[in-house]
Amino acid sequence: MNRKKILTGALILTAAGVITRILGFVYRIYMSNLMGAEGMGLYQLIMPVYTLAWSIACAGFNTTVSKLTAQERAKGEYGNMTQMLKQSVIITTGLGVLLTIVLYFGAELMAVYFFGDIRTMMPLQILSLAFPFMAAGTCIRGYFIGLQEAKIPAANQVLEQVVRMIVIYFIAAAFVPRGLEYAAAAALIAIVAEEIFSFLFVLVAYKRHKSKNKTLLFKKPNITAAQSLGLIFAMALPLTGNRVAGSLLTAWENVLIPRRLQMYGLPAAEAISEFGRIQGMAIPLIFFPTAVLTALSVTLVPAVSEATAANDMKGISAVASKALLFSAVTGMGAASLFLFFPHELGIAIYNQPIGLMLKLLGIMCPFIYMQIILSGVLNGLGCQMFIFRNSLISSGICIAFIFLLVPQFGLPAYIFGWLTSLVVVIALGLGKIRQYMPLEIEFSRWLLRPLIAAAAAGFTARLLADRFLFELAGLRLGLVFAISILGAIYFAGILLSGSISRDEIMRLFNLRTKKSAKQNRPI
Repeated sequence: MNRKKILTGALILTAAGVITRILGFVYRIYMSNLMGAEGMGLYQLIMPVYTLAWSIACAGFNTTVSKLTAQERAKGEYGNMTQMLKQSVIITTGLGVLLTIVLYFGAELMAVYFFGDIRTMMPLQILSLAFPFMAAGTCIRGYFIGLQEAKIPAANQVLEQVVRMIVIYFIAAAFVPRGLEYAAAAALIAIVAEEIFSFLFVLVAYKRHKSKNKTLLFKKPNITAAQSLGLIFAMALPLTGNRVAGSLLTAWENVLIPRRLQMYGLPAAEAISEFGRIQGMAIPLIFFPTAVLTALSVTLVPAVSEATAANDMKGISAVASKALLFSAVTGMGAASLFLFFPHELGIAIYNQPIGLMLKLLGIMCPFIYMQIILSGVLNGLGCQMFIFRNSLISSGICIAFIFLLVPQFGLPAYIFGWLTSLVVVIALGLGKIRQYMPLEIEFSRWLLRPLIAAAAAGFTARLLADRFLFELAGLRLGLVFAISILGAIYFAGILLSGSISRDEIMRLFNLRTKKSAKQNRPI
């Protein structure tokens, strides 16, 4: 696979990520208007169970299949690739079926004793049906990512959102009028349909890919089934442990937040509504600009893995440094938007008062975005146990803030705890990466120049918006103009200041060096 194909693959994933984010955002706006803040709170209360099931059945195997596929392909061992994929699909599907049985029959106990809300029982039972399809589909997507065949995962991302939106559009009228329990159930029926269609799509794509590449049909593995299982579990188990622990702790956080908000003085319904506003509205908005970074992170895993196998740490360190620079620049721009237009964004998009949440979360954007890239680099280096420990540290800090400070200070305490955990985890992650490679960190280019450009862009856009944009064009259209002005000024600022150059942006997705690229053989 040549360098042009790597660039093309990363750009395809980026485009798909942008489309998916836009569709998902439209879907979330529709759902928030349909269900209200309390309904979104109930929905978000259930979603950590979905994440936990994905963590148990899929998370470790997704990255493992991607990394091992890239490694075996670099060596030309196509038989090993096929064997590892089949074993991973069997294992994850079995786990998915087991989770379906456990959750379906244990939904009432979980609703009463864990969530403390019987309204979550029926949605939990519906959600359980998605797990086997989710598990198998995730492994096959990891296989295509490992091959750098970006079109299939990209099309699959878009398909998932389209299916979810179509299903909720047709069933919402029958479910929503019956109450919040049924509104949440409708949203989860859409997720089940999404996972079924997603699995069928990647399965057909795999069958076609295999039929077109005769090497995959006839090349035999050069290792035994036991040996390949050993390789799979050696990587998948730490990753799975990391994700499961993180998901359990996240679920605990989500259960704790409404309860501690009640101790802060909010009524139960308002506590759920506040939880819905931050988890279902504000946080997704903060993550909306990360489509490019997510594509970079996904592509970094096999790229760093191959470069490590080729002992080309100097080359990949340059790529990691540029990716982290890009994440910092993107984060500063997003922070400017959320700090200067928080209230307008909340009203224009959700018609909800989430301005304070967006302003506080906006400060975190550079750290959140940098952590996305760090995860890709660390996974590519095989630092799964390190990531696991960092995840525990991060969740421990957040839970401590929720438990101790939210009853006194409300949601701002939770946000500040999250910020604290990000700073700690990023510092540890950068230190770990520098043990492997001479990672270059430039304070001026990463932080100072983007900060100046972001401040200038934000102040200018805000001034123009207040003077005449909102008055002449109205809130929503005026906000679009203001965001466009902010983006243009910021982009010009980072280019003129030398924070990042046009050539660096174009080369950013070129993730493999000449040395590691030579190790690959085309399929």
